[in-house]
Amino acid sequence: MITIRPASERGAANFGWLDTRHTFSFGHYFDPNHMGFASLRVINEDKISPSMGFGTHGHRDMEIVTYVLSGAIKHEDSIGTGSVIRPGDVQRMSAGTGIRHSEFNASASEPVHMLQIWLLPGEAGLEPGYEQIHIPLEEKQGQLRLVGSHDGREGSVTIHQDVNLYATLLAAGGQVTHALNPGRVAWVQVARGAIELNGHSLTAGDGAAVSDLAQLALTGAAAEAEVLLFDMAV
Repeated sequence: MITIRPASERGAANFGWLDTRHTFSFGHYFDPNHMGFASLRVINEDKISPSMGFGTHGHRDMEIVTYVLSGAIKHEDSIGTGSVIRPGDVQRMSAGTGIRHSEFNASASEPVHMLQIWLLPGEAGLEPGYEQIHIPLEEKQGQLRLVGSHDGREGSVTIHQDVNLYATLLAAGGQVTHALNPGRVAWVQVARGAIELNGHSLTAGDGAAVSDLAQLALTGAAAEAEVLLFDMAV
């Protein structure tokens, strides 16, 4: 079964410096029908004005993944980590027992466009942690590249949850397939471009919950599509 979450039905807020869309309930946006999916709790699509961002704030017991589509975001946190996250980078921050951090557009002239993803950890009270990797474009082109996993295999970031997170870049007509084992569900999020998912049309910002299917087929339907696929335990 495939249930589409259209981009146009997401929660939305515009604060001038921040234009954001919420796939699931977040902040002032609440929808009891969209509280998350499996361990996936938040997918926020954020567009942040130059030099603006989120001042220091705290999190607990959440696995937070940042995926930048364009521009660059500067991160600083209470465990001494500081970095700039750019397209191709994948950042994982484990909030665990408590962490404080800030995120600001690293440019004084260009906006940043990013996805921020929250997953519930497999257990509470983990030690806070941080990890960042870079995935070359060619490793995502026409194939599903593992970028996050529970064991950090294949050069992915370690996510403290039973999830395999893949990223792919698909040219028009290009296709990738993914086997979904029993006891697993998937979420497909189109970051940009357009695809066909088992015959269903999805465009930028659309998501799809997938269950009770043995195989997913993702086919590019635009000049280039960028897609994230979450394979999760039920």
